[in-house]
Formats: sequence, C-alpha cells, structure tokens
Amino acid sequence: MISVEGLKVEFGVKPLFADASFVINDRDRIALVGKNGAGKSTLLKILCRQQKPTAGNVSVPADCRIGYLPQVMILQDDTTVRQEAQKAFADITRMKERLEKMNQELAERTDYESEGYLALIEKYTTEHDRYLMLGAENYEAEIERTLMGLGFLRTDFDRPTSEFSGGWRMRIELAKILLQKPDVLLLDEPTNHLDIESIQWLEQFLAQSSSAVVLVSHDRAFINNVSNRTLEISCGQIIDYKVKYNEYVVLRRERREQQLRAYENQQKEVADMKDFIERFRYKATKAVQVQQKIRQLEKIVPIEIDEVDNSAMHLKFPPCLRSGDYPVICDEVRKDYGAHTVFDHVTLTIKRGEKVAFVGKNGEGKSTLVKCIMGEIPFTGELKIGYNVQIGYFAQNQAQLLDESLTVFQTIDNVAKGDIRLRINDILGAFMFGGEESDKKVKVLSGGERSRLAMIRLLLEPVNLLILDEPTNHLDMPSKDVLKEAIKAFDGTAIIVSHDREFLDGLVTKVYEFGGGKVREHLGGIYDFLQAKKISELSELGAKAENYSQAGNKTFPRWEQNIPSKGTSGAQQEASQQVLNKALSYAEHKEQQKRKNRAEKAVKESEAKIEKMEARLKELDDLLMVPENASDMVLVTEYTQTKQALDEEVERWEKLSEELELIQNQ
Repeated sequence: MISVEGLKVEFGVKPLFADASFVINDRDRIALVGKNGAGKSTLLKILCRQQKPTAGNVSVPADCRIGYLPQVMILQDDTTVRQEAQKAFADITRMKERLEKMNQELAERTDYESEGYLALIEKYTTEHDRYLMLGAENYEAEIERTLMGLGFLRTDFDRPTSEFSGGWRMRIELAKILLQKPDVLLLDEPTNHLDIESIQWLEQFLAQSSSAVVLVSHDRAFINNVSNRTLEISCGQIIDYKVKYNEYVVLRRERREQQLRAYENQQKEVADMKDFIERFRYKATKAVQVQQKIRQLEKIVPIEIDEVDNSAMHLKFPPCLRSGDYPVICDEVRKDYGAHTVFDHVTLTIKRGEKVAFVGKNGEGKSTLVKCIMGEIPFTGELKIGYNVQIGYFAQNQAQLLDESLTVFQTIDNVAKGDIRLRINDILGAFMFGGEESDKKVKVLSGGERSRLAMIRLLLEPVNLLILDEPTNHLDMPSKDVLKEAIKAFDGTAIIVSHDREFLDGLVTKVYEFGGGKVREHLGGIYDFLQAKKISELSELGAKAENYSQAGNKTFPRWEQNIPSKGTSGAQQEASQQVLNKALSYAEHKEQQKRKNRAEKAVKESEAKIEKMEARLKELDDLLMVPENASDMVLVTEYTQTKQALDEEVERWEKLSEELELIQNQ
C-alpha cells in the first residue's frame, strides 16, 4: 500500500534515521516505537506528506486515502459537534444536495417524453445508486455511534465546539478521521485525551476496521491490544518486527543480548589482532602476516548495540511523618454547578496505605472530587482530612505553576534534600532531561516537558498522601515505569486519576467508578473492575448500562427495579418474584455457558500449540542427529527454547483442563 525506500532524515550533524525501507500493507496494525526524540512523529508527517525527508522515497498509490491525527492541531470553533463530524461526509453531503436539486427539477418539469427529461432520470438514477452504495442513508447513525463511542452524549451533539476543552475537541477530530474510513490511519498519541471506556471502544473499532494503522502511543496495553507489527527507531535505523508489542519487547531483549555477545567477540578479535601486530611489527619473518592483520583490522565494521534506556532506576519518596488511619473520609458529599449536579451522596473512606484509582468518563466529577479534597472548591456534605496528613498534589495544570526563570536543574535542586541532591542528574535522566537538557530554562520547555518536570518535583517532596490527576499523559513508557515503581514503594496513601490501564495494573487495590452523578466502590485491581463490569452487563435481557439505577453502593438493572412494593398483593408479589427468579436463572445459565465455551476454546488452543511444538521438536531432533549440525548454535538454541516453551504450555494446559473440569461439574 505505502512503500518506503532508502529514507533519511537529518536535523543536524547526526541523522534521526537513515537507509530506512519498509512497506505498509493492507490491515497492518503497526506500533511505531522508540525513545522520545527518535523521530516517530517526524516519520508520521513524512508518510502523510506534511514533511519532506532529506533523502529517499515514499510511494503512495494515487487512490490511497490517508487519515492523520497529530498530537497538536488547529481546531475550528464555529460549528456544533454534529456539524463538525458531518464534515467527514462532505462528498456525500454535496451528492445529497445534487440529488435534491435533480429531484426538484423532475417534479417541476412536464416534458416527460423529451430526451432531456429521460437523460435527467437516468442521471438521477445513477447518482442515487451511487449514493446508496456509499452507505449515505446511514451516515447519521455512524456519526452518532462514533461520537458516543468516544464519550460524547446525545445532548452534546448540538452544542458549539467552542464550549468543549481542547481534549474533547481533539476527540471530535479523531471522530472525523475515523468516519472518513481512510485506507491508512496515522495516529500520534490518540489516547492522551480518552478515558478507559473510550480507549476500549477505539481498540475494538481499529480491530474491526479495514484500514491499515500506524500509531504512536505510550499506553502499553492499548498498543499491545491493537498492534500486530512493531517498527522500532533505534541507533538511526528502523527495525521491523513482525509481531505485536509484547512479543517485540522479548525479541528486542534477545536481539540486544546477541548483539552484546557479538560485540564482545569482535572486541576480543580486535584486541588479539592489535596484540599480534604490536608483537611482530618489527620482525621481518612476520611482515606478511602483520600486513594481513592490518588489512583485516581495517575491514572490520564495528557492531552497533541497540539503544537501551539505561536511565531506568528506582526512586523512593523521601520519608514523611505517619498520617492518621483514615486520611480521607467523605460523608454525603455533593457538588453542584448551578442547576447541574456533578455528584451527590458520595460516601467513602480511604485508609492509610491504600492505593486507589478514580476512573470514569471525562466530565463525571473525578477531578472535581479531588479539588473538594484539596479544599479548592466549595461543596455540601462532610469531608474530613485525617490527622497529620501532608498532601502532594499533581494537577493537570501543575506545569503552569513552575518558575519560568529557573533552569530544569535549578527547579529540582531547590526541592531536593539530603543524599538525593547527589543523584539529581540521574533522576533528570530517568525523565528525559539528561545532559544539556538540564540546563534549559523552564520557559522554553514544551507542555509535556513541563509536566514531567512537575512530576519530578513531586517525587522529591516529603508527603504521606499523593493525589495524581492524569500523571501519565506526557510520560513515555520508561518514565511511567519509574513513577509506577516509586508509587508502589511509597508507604503512604495514593489517589490516582487515570485512564492508563497498564499504569494502574498492579498499582491500585480499589477502584472508585464515577458515573451518572454517583461514585461506586469496587474492590480489587483495575482489570478486576473491568472484568466485573463486563460480566454485569446482561445484554441478552436488554439491560444496558444506561438503564441502571443506584441503590446505596449497588447497581441494579431496570428489570430488577420491578420488585413490588409493600402495597402490592401477595399473588402479584409471587408472580413478580417468579419472573425475577427466572431472569436471574437465565442470566446465570448464560454466563455459565459462556465460561464453559471460553474454557473449552482455551484448552483446544493450548492442545494445538503443544502439538505444533512437539512436531517442531521432532524435526529439530532429526536435524541435530546429523553430525554437521551437532554444533549449529542456532538449532541448539531453538531446540532449548522450544523445549522450555513446551514445558510451560503443558503446565498451562493442565491448569486450563482443571478449570474446565470445575466449570463442567458446577
């Protein structure tokens, strides 16, 4: 579809990458990875012809349509949300206007037998058939489906786009690009302004889309779920891995280990040659061998080792005084903005040492409750901050509060205390401020760089209650790992507002879900919450999420709300109870059948893998029996790895079989 050949990009003495060649095929799902500054966004701009390379060619077929979502773009403010989304169907809209004009002309004319009238009918029929083939009758439904998938409500459709924040307007632009159904989608950090539900919707959309996709994202779970191929920009090269992101991580580690071994062998060979040359340089009897060694030495091409983030390190928050047992207690907290109620009846208790997540769609009150806890805005109800609580707060606008006259190093040096001051350069390096970057003034930093700097400051402050509002939006994966490990090791309490599932996984033990003006508590990690939510949606009974109502901390489907009141007759109560029991029984049966089907499928897939690996082991065994192959390290390594993988798969098969047996016996 798109062919890249001999691509080279220079922004200085050293090129970003050179001699890059690859092809983007139909239905490719490519994760474009590399450290910050490696040239990922630059490559996307070259692919959509917004930027020219220093050298090389990018061949795009004439009929290939490309949709590009940059990190930052100029947004329009003169239309409603619906009208802006309709721009994706500009061709269809123009076609509809032409059809209406022709239809009007046909109604007004009376020369039914004339050639002109018959020609107009034929033209109208052809155009109308084409209009229907393009699915034009359903484009309004597509607009609604896409906008709602990205988190908009129907009541938002006729609101001016100027009423929305920059993040929501970026969602409108993403909706327009998806609705255009381009042949190739280029997405640069598409998840930065999406909540968890919208990210999951986008994952499913991309999985079902016929478009090829090239995406840059720091959301590890998202790119792993979407990708089937990984392009890495490293050491000035673009390396193509034909696997999804998680498998790429393993292959990259193996590749680097091989490079290190080859590099060490090459260095030993070079040292031996140099030693031979120095020992026999002045011996006439060895002159020929010395010259041969010199020529061999000149021909050796140094082996390059892939770049790796050596800045990964373990950070710890400085020690702080112990807080009371309950740092935050909310009792019947309510917040209104005029006639709009953001949430009410919020009752929750956060214990010392807990790590909790606030999740939900944007605009449901997560940041608002955080501001209530911080005392920044008024509310009704009772909200207590525990004894001796010292709060460290990272807001989405935290970066704007930095002193612009200071350098990056001075900003951190002013808050660092004790031994940590000796490690400031290491800490800055972990967050991509290594070398000369630390001497930059804050006023010249981008928004993302300021956010990272504000995060470092927070890491160095002695606090016992951390409140982080979308802390990962501008962090790359290594920096997120550093932050995640620091929070896990933190012995205080943490409240994290985030849509990044991978970041929250293994970090939080409780999830508070914001939605419909309520806050619901879910015990367990983020994936426990998502799994439980999926199970609770009894779509077979027509009980959708919007039909749920709140009773205490429990959510009931609408059919469950039909339980009769005390004034209902006994016969009616008994009949209603039978309907309820039947509905519950049916739902349980369906869920049981689903679990059984999933378990049977997993066992069959595992058995197929085992059979395939056993066949390959037999092939390798036969090959290694041949004397000339006995020392072939490639075959030996593959045999060892396959044997280990087979043992692991057999162990997995045993567990899956046990689970299936348990389900069948229930």
